[in-house]
Amino acid sequence: MRHKLLVVGLIGLCLAVAGAKEPTEQIVVWPENGKPLLRFTFGKLKEGAAYGREHSYTCETTAQNLWEKKLAVATFTLYVFDKANVRIGEGFLQVNNMGPGETIKFQTTFHATGSPATIKLIAETVPTELQSQAPPPSRTISITINTVPQGAIFKLDGSDSGTTPKIVRVSAGRHMLEFSKEGFNPGRFPLEIGSDDASGGSVSYELGTLAHDTVDLRDGTVLVCDVESMSSTEAVLRIGGALQRMDRNKIKRVLLVERDTPKAR
Repeated sequence: MRHKLLVVGLIGLCLAVAGAKEPTEQIVVWPENGKPLLRFTFGKLKEGAAYGREHSYTCETTAQNLWEKKLAVATFTLYVFDKANVRIGEGFLQVNNMGPGETIKFQTTFHATGSPATIKLIAETVPTELQSQAPPPSRTISITINTVPQGAIFKLDGSDSGTTPKIVRVSAGRHMLEFSKEGFNPGRFPLEIGSDDASGGSVSYELGTLAHDTVDLRDGTVLVCDVESMSSTEAVLRIGGALQRMDRNKIKRVLLVERDTPKAR
């Protein structure tokens, strides 16, 4: 009898543990109050690359138009909270050309500094008929984004934003800048804008050390490559993985980066 009771107790414990598993999806309706017009279903989160304490996450998302009309476009800021209801990340979400009752599927990506538990959507752009359901547009400020050296391609919150230097408009809150430039190591910079900050500020980011050598030619061309060898008559360059030989007299200047010495075997 004791063995039977023990087995029953173990079965009950296993069922309790199985029932305590965290849900693999989360449903969010918009607006939160009143008649629902959009329903979003966020699938199981998949963790991606990590940058210090910040991690990237992706999930399969389903959006359904519960409105009786076609929805031309709607954009939302996606806020992520942990179990203590502390906001730990944010992202961006947009749906386009959804007929009445139509459902679409897409992938959502965001960054968070912690373990995501819940998701909240704040409407930024909605059709005119639904603007009463959305909060007033958030205040934005202008800020100059620059790099050393200039001419780097940069992204603001994952969206391509041009090359530095450039003036952009950003809303209050936390943002992420990503920079890349041929020949330099890419970089990321967290940017936080306060609700009382004024326009006219600037951010300057110094790119990482050169990842490759730089060869300036006398005709003004600049080559980003690896200099394999050089003699009094020619230079051997590795460009895009392929070796190329070049007349020494065509070269004006060479900038070499420091390389790690190969370890002896």
